[in-house]
Amino acid sequence: MKTVKVGVIGFGYWGPNLARNFFDLPSAELVAIADLKEDRLQRARSFYPEVRTTTNYMDLFNMDLDAVVVSVPPALHYPIAKHCLENGLHVLIEKPMTQSSEHAEELIRKAESKELVLMVGHTFVYNSAVVALKKFIDSGELGDIYYIDTARLNLGLFQRDSNVLWDLAPHDISILLFLLGQDPVSISAYGAPCVIDNIFDVAYLNLIFPNQVPAHIHVSWLDPCKVRRITVVGSKKMIVFNDVENEQKLKIYDKGVDAPEYTDGFGEFHWNYRSGDILIPKIRVSEPLRQECHHFLDSIINKTRPESDGHNGLRVVKIIEAAENSLRNQSSKEIFAWDTLNMPALRQM
Repeated sequence: MKTVKVGVIGFGYWGPNLARNFFDLPSAELVAIADLKEDRLQRARSFYPEVRTTTNYMDLFNMDLDAVVVSVPPALHYPIAKHCLENGLHVLIEKPMTQSSEHAEELIRKAESKELVLMVGHTFVYNSAVVALKKFIDSGELGDIYYIDTARLNLGLFQRDSNVLWDLAPHDISILLFLLGQDPVSISAYGAPCVIDNIFDVAYLNLIFPNQVPAHIHVSWLDPCKVRRITVVGSKKMIVFNDVENEQKLKIYDKGVDAPEYTDGFGEFHWNYRSGDILIPKIRVSEPLRQECHHFLDSIINKTRPESDGHNGLRVVKIIEAAENSLRNQSSKEIFAWDTLNMPALRQM
């Protein structure tokens, strides 16, 4: 197979970007686009007049396709992906893979039983700066990893049928799994529904990885500034990935502190602080989504396992489920009630 015939299901927020990439890639032929809204299909036809359009994604099953991209709201990921796999199509499904681990496991079983590629759109795994960051970690240049801190903040987009965990956290969770190559051994979370009752729009996740490496994830729909940052602190060096930067996405800081040897006198006890150069490595910038789409096609053509396969997507879903369970068991109302009860005692101290 030299050319993969592809259909795109969903032409809303992310679908146009996926369609553009598959249209441009030489190893793909964009055959059809499906969406429930006619105005979106009109827009699609204005870009790709030769591509077939339909309001019923099941029409794609009669178009001799090889693969489909599922870019619809998360609640529809499972039923549509399941239907596509049952009809013998390779599937690239946007994050999160599903809204339950049981559904994710079922999709994996169906794909494996039919020897089909099932890939999840964890785009940052294909980001050249994130790939370079992993190489720095694996090389030992940063030393022992002390901790990792991530922040993914902006104002919007609010959703009534989901929360910020399912919307933004999959990005950083997939990055952490990729960077460390291990699953966390402990997960906890807390947050608040600030704007809409029961819809958490800000959340903090705490993950502990093997060797007691902590990772902290901060996600929010309610922040005045757009932040896309990962900080990795090692015993030798520190590195910051800032995706908001256009060019200088990685900065390596030759900074740190060494504990002094034991001494009997306080005057001899001095911390050894290091503050060296800041290195900005040159990274060949390419569109991560283009790399993701190319990887999907390559996996189909060469019958190889994708980096972000169904099992990877399942791991992310399981972590979000655990975090959401922790989040809802520690509601903000209970915290505020505890603070209120103790306020009089605090005032008397």
